[in-house]
Amino acid sequence: MPEGDLFQEAERQLVVCNACRYCEGYCAVFPALELRQTFTRGDITYLANLCHDCRACYYACMYTPPHEFAVNIPKVLSEVRQASYRRDTWPPAFGGVFTTPRTALWVAAAAVAAVVGLAVWLSGLTRLFGLHPEPGAFYQVVPYWAMVAPGLAMFCWWLGVWVAGGVRFWRETACDGHAAAAPRAVAVAVRDALSMRWLRGGGPGCAYPGERPSRGRGILHAFVFYGFLAALASTVLAAIYQDLLDRMPPYPLMSAPVVLGTLGGAAMLGGTAGMLIAKVRSDRAPAADAMAGMDYAFVVTLGLASMSGLLTLALRATHAMGLTLVVHLGVVAALFATAPYGKFVHAVYRFLALVRYRLERGAEG
Repeated sequence: MPEGDLFQEAERQLVVCNACRYCEGYCAVFPALELRQTFTRGDITYLANLCHDCRACYYACMYTPPHEFAVNIPKVLSEVRQASYRRDTWPPAFGGVFTTPRTALWVAAAAVAAVVGLAVWLSGLTRLFGLHPEPGAFYQVVPYWAMVAPGLAMFCWWLGVWVAGGVRFWRETACDGHAAAAPRAVAVAVRDALSMRWLRGGGPGCAYPGERPSRGRGILHAFVFYGFLAALASTVLAAIYQDLLDRMPPYPLMSAPVVLGTLGGAAMLGGTAGMLIAKVRSDRAPAADAMAGMDYAFVVTLGLASMSGLLTLALRATHAMGLTLVVHLGVVAALFATAPYGKFVHAVYRFLALVRYRLERGAEG
């Protein structure tokens, strides 16, 4: 559907919802909706990114297809979210990746192949399949600079694209007159994000994968989110150990970097596996096909990064360590390469939408 027609359809459905108001207790979208009598493109983009796709409104609505009003808020807002990702990304030419998730998978595969090829070229097969019990073993397989320089460059690109997109999103959707409440609004929005408040479907949980409410989706998201934070903390601690304390990896099994990395990797692996199962079983009616493709690409890549990281830890004293390390680095490179142009960006836009929601409500908790 052309973007102009998409926004017109979203506005039509939101007008019906605003007249009905049956679902006002389910999530943040409906209280925000009630503050508006008309909807600009920025309003619709904001509401779409405020939606957490809990689908409670879809199963409660009396106007879903085959009713003539044909209201399907989760689907139309999902399509608007995807349009906002595509429109606000940088450079604009890369926005098409959001509509073709298969491209992201090809990019991920190319990143893995590039890292494996680089490792073979720099170190050779002997080191790749050799035993490396000494400190600094990982750098016998892939030199330190070959890990850090590309990773830092990709991270800076990733961060730059996110910031540029976030600025565009905020300019399009931001409301004026709430500057005094901004610090409090940000703090409450952080609490909302960390507690996953809006993945509760009004209380009993998301209507996912089917009509029956369940806390399962929220739990799986928590595993992935907090697992990612634990893995990130592990990486930061490992850098401190190495660069400030002059302690080279690999580290003992009970060291803080290994414990955090293991817990984080296991949580992400369990969470992504559960998400895949739920996605396969989920009702397709309230889902946008292209967004579902982005979900699969993101969840699979993150799950593979977790699995390969855990395998590297488990096999670090064997001849397989080099290969598993290289594959892990390749999958992480794939995650970094696709992060600015895949489902990962929802973290930026959804958080900014939560901040705006709290600004509109005077940062009330």
